[in-house]
Amino acid sequence: MQQRLTDYARLIVEVGANVQAGQTVLVAASVDSACFARLIAEKAYDAGAREVVTRFYDEQLKRMHFLRADAAVFDEVARWVPEFYNEYAEKGAALISITAADPELLLGVDPDRIQRSNISTGTALKGFYDKQMSNAFPWTIAAIPSEAWAKKVFPDLPPAEAVERLWDAIFTAVHVGAGDPVVVWREKIKTMDTRAAALNAHRFQKLRYKNSLGTDLTLTLPEEHLWTACGEEAGTGQVFVANMPTEEIFVLPDKRGTEGVVCASMPLSLNGNLVEDIKLTFEGGKIVKAEASKGLEHLEKELDIDEGARYLGEIALVPYRSPISEMGILFYNTLFDENASCHLAFGKAYPKFRDMAERTEEELLVRGMNDSLVHVDFMIGTADLEITGMTEDGREVAVFRDGNFAEGFGV
Repeated sequence: MQQRLTDYARLIVEVGANVQAGQTVLVAASVDSACFARLIAEKAYDAGAREVVTRFYDEQLKRMHFLRADAAVFDEVARWVPEFYNEYAEKGAALISITAADPELLLGVDPDRIQRSNISTGTALKGFYDKQMSNAFPWTIAAIPSEAWAKKVFPDLPPAEAVERLWDAIFTAVHVGAGDPVVVWREKIKTMDTRAAALNAHRFQKLRYKNSLGTDLTLTLPEEHLWTACGEEAGTGQVFVANMPTEEIFVLPDKRGTEGVVCASMPLSLNGNLVEDIKLTFEGGKIVKAEASKGLEHLEKELDIDEGARYLGEIALVPYRSPISEMGILFYNTLFDENASCHLAFGKAYPKFRDMAERTEEELLVRGMNDSLVHVDFMIGTADLEITGMTEDGREVAVFRDGNFAEGFGV
């Protein structure tokens, strides 16, 4: 176990954030993750980090805050918070986030409090989030088990055994335990880059999604869009992996060109609440109707945060026969569940264009890039999902058949 923990920490530092000699590292983690955060710090210093700065938070105090704090505080953000994050962003620090979230942490909390907090925090930190989503600095998110999360995933097991099972699942998902994970991931990046290049070669104008759940959706892609895999280049010149695990190849849509209906294939853990059986209807790119069998009020609050929240910001392709999907585990955690399934995200787009360096942000927004204070991934992949790409010259190309990449997109 200690060897796997060490390998995992080294993987996060050397591949996830790709920490360089002389670089500052900022680690954000829950207090329950303190032991692993120390191991991350050790490996960061081994990689030559100039300094490792840690910011800890406590989930139970977070819940208490949302339940009992004066209502006015949810419209406020202390000045030091954006100053803190912007200072490290401007230094080009590597950001490592360790999550161990309880999927139902905020169950029973007034959705209005959560929405107001998201608006105030998103507004205060918009500059930082813009830098993060445009990869001004390297950043990565990874997870370790908490007892609450493990008990949700494995409700029939004693707590200690549930945590052990979740550790095993996480290690499998990030390829720890089968040789040197750093070497495995460097090969994985090459493989996924090859598949992204095959998608880019087609220069699709539209994608049409269909499956037996009821999804019948057409998405428009913007001019000069760029499919991107797990290895991304930061403004500091480092190639990093934002999500560990990851199986996705993603692109941004033209926010104005989404039409039809999409049905989620998995529950969504949203702000510490579960939303189930999501069904969204789009007209002119906008979500005009949202449905869910559970947690609809939380979904609607998120969609009402700002105008951009009702438009799509990401399209991600993940084969149904992905390593995480084949484990047959519902993680109740988007970091994992989105990598077992094709997914979309409503809200802010990652700015990914072939000619991005030559364009202003205003020009990219004119092309249909979405902007919002939120970015929420939801899973839509199924075993019978069909995705058809339509090219500029009118050809139709099978991209997905039976939930997996069609012939021509394999590697």
